[in-house]
Amino acid sequence: MGRRFDYTTWARKMVFKFPSFSYIAIQVNFWILAFLLLMVLIHFQTVLLNESYSLQIPVSILSGVAIALILGFIYGLVFGGVDLLLEKGFLRRKFLGFIILIKSLIYLTIVIGVTILLRYVLWDNVIVHYFYKDSAPIVNEQTWEYAFYMVLVYTLVMSVAISFINQMNKKFGPGILIPMLFGKYRNPKEEERVFMFLDLQSSTAHAEKLGHLKYSALIRDSFMDINQVLVKHNAEVYQYVGDEIVISWPITGNLNSLSCVDFFFACQDQFDMRLDYYMKHYGFVPRFKAGLHLGKVTAVEVGEIKRDIAYHGDTLNTASRIQSVCNQYDKIFLASGNIKEFADLENKYSVELIGDINLRGKTESIDIYSIDRKFV
Repeated sequence: MGRRFDYTTWARKMVFKFPSFSYIAIQVNFWILAFLLLMVLIHFQTVLLNESYSLQIPVSILSGVAIALILGFIYGLVFGGVDLLLEKGFLRRKFLGFIILIKSLIYLTIVIGVTILLRYVLWDNVIVHYFYKDSAPIVNEQTWEYAFYMVLVYTLVMSVAISFINQMNKKFGPGILIPMLFGKYRNPKEEERVFMFLDLQSSTAHAEKLGHLKYSALIRDSFMDINQVLVKHNAEVYQYVGDEIVISWPITGNLNSLSCVDFFFACQDQFDMRLDYYMKHYGFVPRFKAGLHLGKVTAVEVGEIKRDIAYHGDTLNTASRIQSVCNQYDKIFLASGNIKEFADLENKYSVELIGDINLRGKTESIDIYSIDRKFV
């Protein structure tokens, strides 16, 4: 029996392997669907006017589809590329109101540019030539002006709708939104996952030294830097809790077993790369301690006013407890025996058995290992 296709696994694989391409492809699809909807509405409105007033306005659903495909591809490619560049660069650390203002101005410029391209290049040379011949419905500059206003209003409305969908997709992670819409997580589903609990070292001392406002800025900057290495290591953010961040990996056939370990040290490298920034603003470079464990959990959609996907099970509790004993054993990265069995650690990392440990709140002890880089 062949393997059953799983959309979530496939979507995550594509996003993690081709992040920029996947994002732009999604935007192209959204905009094609948006303009197909517009062309369907225009088509039926044209038919209605012809029947009601005995007019002879040319009607061609094929031409409407062609225009939708052309506009959708152009808008998706340009808007997706612009969003990608802005979010990775100039707007990455700006506040939401400023982002909305700048994007609105850029979108307006793009709409004007695409309309000019459509009017003076594509319309006469492609669309009219192949689909309308000598019976084009837009025949003068005044009708083009009204068409521009219509496309402008529609584009701005759809930009808000598509931006909302993008934000929802970011919130839940790749491959989750569509299954949620179809009710996949309305009932508990069992999954096998790796969980990492990352907690800022010496958080109390840092908070007292910096004060709560500057300490919050430190947490913000730290989490933003951690987010920079998520995609490369197939990682997902499950929760932000105070100065703690919970990371997760689904156990799938395409998951590199060392990704969850590589991720921790990639975070350290990211902080070191921005050493000058942290020293200038906070006087130190943040360091996190981590607990890592894998096992079965249940995933279920929870909440009514604020909906989310929640994971339940002993796996999360164990990962949290492992992280909580880092200070006790003077280690920054501890993992369970399950992780050691899952990942081939010894070839790349230095692994030390801490012992068969009784964790708080658990009746059975588990093997705990310390993981560190090999130093030649």
